[in-house]
Amino acid sequence: MKIDEIQSQIIKEFAPLEEWFEKYEKLIDLGKKLPVMDEEYKTEANLMSGCQSSVWITSRLENGRVIFQADSDALIIRGIIAILLKVVNNQPPEDISSMDLYFLDTIGLSSNLSPSRANGLASLVQYIKDCAKEYLYER
Repeated sequence: MKIDEIQSQIIKEFAPLEEWFEKYEKLIDLGKKLPVMDEEYKTEANLMSGCQSSVWITSRLENGRVIFQADSDALIIRGIIAILLKVVNNQPPEDISSMDLYFLDTIGLSSNLSPSRANGLASLVQYIKDCAKEYLYER
């Protein structure tokens, strides 16, 4: 599935949820389902800066597609990570590096996060794009 198709799917999943607390509950549920990252990857080198909570992220290029793994010590952030990874995992680096993540605004995520969480989300999205750009140069 392409990035825009996945974003449309997420928008449809969140559309019936009218109240922000319902969306918040869905994010928490997604966070609970996110696979836990192995402790060996929860290192200082994989720790994101600019996030209020601890967020670890790793990536690798496999068969021309980027595979991310990420985790957080905060359940709501785990949920945000889960939907981000749903969009970007197994995508070509050129698609990730130029993507427009419009679903974040459409589902109301961008406007309903605290300023520190919104900054953390922006940092995470930028990090994902930067990783993808690095894989483009490695080819």
